[in-house]
Amino acid sequence: MYTKKIMRVSIVLMITGILISCKKYLDIKPDKSLAIISTLEDMQSILDIYLYVNYQSSAALEASADDYYVTENNWGLYSDVDRNMYLWEKSNLFPEFEYSGNEWSQCYDNVYRANSVLEHIDKINKSTVNINEWNNIKGQALFLRGRSFFQAVSVWSLAYDSSSADTDLGIPLRLDGDFNKKSFRLSVRQSYNQIIEDLKLSAELLPDHPLHVLRSSKAAAFALLSRVYLSMRQYPQARLYADSALRIKNTLMDYNGDVGVNTASQAPFSKFNPEVIYEEAMSFNYLIYTSYAKIDSILYSSYAENDLRKSLFFRDNGDGSFGFRGYYSQYNPFDGLATDELYLIRSECSIREGDIDAALSDLNTLLIKRWVSGTFTPLTANSIEEALSIILAERRKELVFRGRRWLDVKRMNKEGKNIVLMRNINGKVYTLLSNDLRYALPIPETVIQLSGMQQNPR
Repeated sequence: MYTKKIMRVSIVLMITGILISCKKYLDIKPDKSLAIISTLEDMQSILDIYLYVNYQSSAALEASADDYYVTENNWGLYSDVDRNMYLWEKSNLFPEFEYSGNEWSQCYDNVYRANSVLEHIDKINKSTVNINEWNNIKGQALFLRGRSFFQAVSVWSLAYDSSSADTDLGIPLRLDGDFNKKSFRLSVRQSYNQIIEDLKLSAELLPDHPLHVLRSSKAAAFALLSRVYLSMRQYPQARLYADSALRIKNTLMDYNGDVGVNTASQAPFSKFNPEVIYEEAMSFNYLIYTSYAKIDSILYSSYAENDLRKSLFFRDNGDGSFGFRGYYSQYNPFDGLATDELYLIRSECSIREGDIDAALSDLNTLLIKRWVSGTFTPLTANSIEEALSIILAERRKELVFRGRRWLDVKRMNKEGKNIVLMRNINGKVYTLLSNDLRYALPIPETVIQLSGMQQNPR
């Protein structure tokens, strides 16, 4: 019975997701297609459609970053859309969603799922019998909406800058399921305020630990708040929420062969491994999902020989190049929430607050689990600047192919790091300068045509 209900609600939600994407369906009232949603079980079923909820996060963040490169020999295998994204072109980076779907529609489909639950759950009385289930479901919906908004602002807005956040273009904040409301972009500050509000409310409602990591939890809400505040360069808050999450779950795998690690496997990390707080993986993107994506050689060479990440994260392509294989989702690029990221956030934020001992303690706690047993010497630093440099280098090595590099470049360039990204194709060098407007990717052209929203300036 439960399986049939999941299938029934899944079909309804897939249909309504398609309707959102088509202008000719904007007059259809959502209540007609969502009349089936009447019980807490229905709502949980919507949130448990994991193929859409957990496995369609934005791959554009990784595809746009500089952890990998493609060769001229493979260049002809890519579509125009892929090439445009790889070279940070000014338009046509996403397919038109009426044909094949794109990351904008996938993101806002999840916003719609969350809003559908939030609109219906208040019609069910909360009682002593259902209070835990009621709170959990509402918390999951708020988390999903906040998470989806954060993905959108990460891809289609510039880095958060307190001096310009009131005027920088943010994202549409759809807070209900009314198709007839016109979408318009709010400011970056308003966008982040809504994200934080959703996640804080979700943390109040969710249990410490989920039934399964495909569902959100209090630890997940705290972890995502930490990531959000880090992207805003609000380091005391990022440290606070990283610490709050780690107080609930702080497990680290020992890469020497702990539970969740199989050093002999082509997929060395088990799905839902002990570090995962919330399972999430990127949607398909040909640039990074194929063997043609080769790891940046400077990045690869930065790993010491006794650093197990060098062998577990990468595979030898046999031609002097290396590909990535160390996914926490086994065969899909993982960008969910995990404890290793939290140790790195707390470490970085500690050093930014001048607490060098706490910063290096967190970093060494992580790294001793990453090196061959008995070979790791705890890292030390003679200054705040030296410690921060070490921590940021280890952050990049630990979180490679996790969707974090693009946001790190955006925020660090706001601090004057002047990181310039480069691509080399057919003898021509393409560059993305520090704080370039193209760090906010263009919204799919079809979305602009249907909504009339303002496109990102180039």
